[in-house]
Amino acid sequence: MAGVFKGVALILIVFSVTGCRISAIKTDNSLEKYFKENGVTGCFALFNNGTGKITVYNRDRYFDSTYLPASTFKIVNTLIGLQTGVISSDTMLIKWDGVKRPFESWNKDLTMTEAFRVSSVPYYQEVARRIGRDTMQFWLDSMGYAQKHGRTELKGAIDSFWLNGELKVTPDEQLGMIKMLYFKQLPFFPVHQETVKSLMLAEDKPNYRLSYKTGWGFWEPKEKRHIGWVLGWIEENNHPYFFVLNIESFKENFDMAGVRQKILKDILKHLGFFEGKM
Repeated sequence: MAGVFKGVALILIVFSVTGCRISAIKTDNSLEKYFKENGVTGCFALFNNGTGKITVYNRDRYFDSTYLPASTFKIVNTLIGLQTGVISSDTMLIKWDGVKRPFESWNKDLTMTEAFRVSSVPYYQEVARRIGRDTMQFWLDSMGYAQKHGRTELKGAIDSFWLNGELKVTPDEQLGMIKMLYFKQLPFFPVHQETVKSLMLAEDKPNYRLSYKTGWGFWEPKEKRHIGWVLGWIEENNHPYFFVLNIESFKENFDMAGVRQKILKDILKHLGFFEGKM
């Protein structure tokens, strides 16, 4: 196990932005309309790093409800892969296994950078298999990931625990992790955290920089309960604001990709972003 450390000390982290600073929380129910008009339930939170204040819609869901992380777990999977050497570099190629999947962008040989940006499940399932259960458990414990309600022991298949609900995380924990990633405070080499940060950059505009990772899964494999995530940060005037969006829908044919993007953009615009004035 010593080789797993790669020179990084074991650090137990509590992934919570808010901690005990309850007075710094503002509930904003005006954001409810963006969920209702899209026919979904969910929550949203924005953390202002400069003031230490957090704006939250649907406070109970944000703090206390747990959900499968789906493809947002690629952040963690990438960090562990890079730290342990399972992922040799951001150009490491994993060949397509020849199995046709619904997303054409997955049906080819992919580098790590390509796989992250098209959110390729097969690529990261192979990464998880190469990491192995014991090493994966070690790093999740070291990070304190998804442990707000107690330690999670990995069960079932090593290549699907983040997709099938065996691992669950609160939106508050997700926001805390993103903040620590931005400041390179996670127990991984800074260079690896910087690599993941660069992969998350989605929009680099004169007035703002928007970085995020999305996720989409089902609460149970046979249940049409869509769970969606967007977590990341927006920078204006060199100042970061961290956000997490969590939504769910029971609609049979649901445009998760379009809806979560629309809600995020509408809320950020409502809060005054994209003009370079924040």
